[in-house]
Amino acid sequence: MAVQTPPSQLERELEYRKKLTAITNQINAAESISQILTTLAGRIIELLECERLTIYAIDTKNQELYSLQKVGDVPKEIRVAKSFASISGFTALSRRTINIKDAYDAAELGKLHPNLKFDQRWDKQTGYRTRSVLATPIMFEKYLLGVVQLINKKGGGEFSAQDATAAEEIARILGIAFYNQHKATRSTKPTKFGGLIDKGIISEKDLDAAVSHARVNNIDVAEAMVEEFNVPKEEILKSLGSFYNCEPFVYDGTQMIPTDLRGRIGSDMWKKYVCAPVERKAGVLVMVIDDPHDMMRLDGVRAMNMSPRYDFLIGVKSDILAYIANSYGEAAPGDATVAGDLARIISELGEGEAEIEEEKNPDVPEVDETDSGIVKFVNQLIIESFARGASDIHVEPDGARNPCLIRLRIDGDCEKYLEIPGTHRNAVVQRLKIMAKLDISEKRKPQDGKIRFKYSKGTIELRVATIPTANGNEDVVMRILAASKPLPLDKMGFSDANLENFKKILAKPYGICLVVGPTGSGKTTTLHSALGFINTVDMKIWTAEDPVEITQKGLRQVQVHPKIDFTFAAAMRSFLRADPDVIMVGEMRDHETAAIGIEASLTGHLVFSTLHTNSAPETITRLLDMNIDPFNFADALLGIMAQRLIRTLCTKCKEGYHPEQAEFDEIVQLYGERWFARTGITYTPELTLYKPKGCKDCNNSGFKGRMGIHELLVGSDDVKRAVQKRAPIDELRTIALEGGMTTLLQDGLLKMFKGVADFKQVRAVAVK
Repeated sequence: MAVQTPPSQLERELEYRKKLTAITNQINAAESISQILTTLAGRIIELLECERLTIYAIDTKNQELYSLQKVGDVPKEIRVAKSFASISGFTALSRRTINIKDAYDAAELGKLHPNLKFDQRWDKQTGYRTRSVLATPIMFEKYLLGVVQLINKKGGGEFSAQDATAAEEIARILGIAFYNQHKATRSTKPTKFGGLIDKGIISEKDLDAAVSHARVNNIDVAEAMVEEFNVPKEEILKSLGSFYNCEPFVYDGTQMIPTDLRGRIGSDMWKKYVCAPVERKAGVLVMVIDDPHDMMRLDGVRAMNMSPRYDFLIGVKSDILAYIANSYGEAAPGDATVAGDLARIISELGEGEAEIEEEKNPDVPEVDETDSGIVKFVNQLIIESFARGASDIHVEPDGARNPCLIRLRIDGDCEKYLEIPGTHRNAVVQRLKIMAKLDISEKRKPQDGKIRFKYSKGTIELRVATIPTANGNEDVVMRILAASKPLPLDKMGFSDANLENFKKILAKPYGICLVVGPTGSGKTTTLHSALGFINTVDMKIWTAEDPVEITQKGLRQVQVHPKIDFTFAAAMRSFLRADPDVIMVGEMRDHETAAIGIEASLTGHLVFSTLHTNSAPETITRLLDMNIDPFNFADALLGIMAQRLIRTLCTKCKEGYHPEQAEFDEIVQLYGERWFARTGITYTPELTLYKPKGCKDCNNSGFKGRMGIHELLVGSDDVKRAVQKRAPIDELRTIALEGGMTTLLQDGLLKMFKGVADFKQVRAVAVK
């Protein structure tokens, strides 16, 4: 009897290719995606040698994954969200092949992502045991169209790298087929943005929402998609180019209309037709336009007789208008300039009532707060202040005879913004009070309120304070509240050591952590970033704030009202009865609040709060001065983070220089000679520091933006012993420095050496 020899590697490869070709033919012959989902699983299971297989397609309507499984002769639909709640959902999110040995091993899943979970519902319903899982995304070019998921390698064990390669090859073939099916099932009449739906960049539902948003706010649909749904502009141009059969015009902010063509036609004409010349070729003028099918506009362009023939590029409206404005030296639409909309609105208002009239009859009203010009002015003031990155708006009247000064605080410094006629001061103040829902008849005492200002690009929240000043004037200060979402900890400007130690504190199950510094130093932002880091579904987090500036999903946030005796202390007592894991209280203003916070931290809760002190060691002394028990406080203390905000150098114009030896020695002296050696920085010819210069991008200040400098005192055993014996501030500081703490000044100087700040700024902010 002849012995049957096993097939060679070449024979196995030929057999594999034969089966793959048969599957490819079947995929290409399928009449719909549904047919692919219901008929191909068996053949792919045989080819890839797994026990089970699911092919998911993307639902372009709502961007969910779906599959069809036959139950008898009836197809049953399965839907999976793109989320961390399932392996297939995570594969869609990450867009990479995932190979898992044991789906029930939480540690293995955690290595891929801390929040990744395995959905066990199917196993529990059927009694089946999922072990190994191989999932790979179905892509066409760089666009997600589905997921292939293989379960349990036949014969046991895990899926190999060869299995992963084979699955990716199947996914590549499915990607082409799915894309072709999307094109075939679309309406026979193509649409301008159909290409975005085909590639899965935006769902039909979101496209409809973008169209509605654009219609309501009188903006271009392309602009709405970019702003509201983060659709890349280059993809919009590709879709428009495919629809109009035109090459896209990509505006980078520098191109200009050729000089000879600018001289012939004014900018108003190009703005009217929303088109502009790009270049002249042999007998052809190349134009950019946002709708090459608009025959009326094309006829208007041809009537200018600039060329016998025209070629058209497709562009988005905002880019074309910006291109025209740049070519003629005008402000682009939406640019915030004092000489622009605000100046125009002020000039339309005129000078108000003449001074002589006011003297004759002081009861004669000035411009009314409901006047359309005042409404426009206030609206534009808020929009432009927000666009310039201001944190505060100061309205400072000085009687009817003198101009009313408006100043903005940008990157921590106040600067003059504009002046309005004094006769308009009351109307502007009254308008702001109406928007903040304050009592407009009360001008003798301070008032506080809040404005939620909606405009085409979103919502701006402002905290408003009115303060009566001399000579019957009333000042208004508006704080533009922080973004509604917390910043990730990694984006907060922490040094590596501070970030690592702070994360260790956040991982503790109980204790107290304080963030300290003056008003406006970013304490609330830091606390919310910390809460965002630990904000998971298994954590119950309560916050008491005054006011609630940053909101987070998953947090239970409360605003205190001292006028009705709902204070921080009262809120904390309520929280302790509401089963918390974490408590954040806005400020420890008094003994009662501090005592309750420390008591809560000792009874199994993680407590965060703020205090207005200058440094981390001083915070300990301040709390002990509030008659806090030093032994309880020492037991509870996890850490104290002191911080300031420092202006950062403009990255586009900062100038490098080599410091003199004397300047370097001064830096070393400020840092502390004892501690400077551990920085590893030495004076060499290559040592470079930076200083501000000034450019258009930073408004010639040399600075743009702010970042934090930090001083993290960790509650080590040595620190706790010093707290228990009420050690003085200098001793506490020395113990903390020996334990690895960097002071505010030291952290600022380290950021200076990294080129993000300059020496003068560090000294101004961090040196007392």
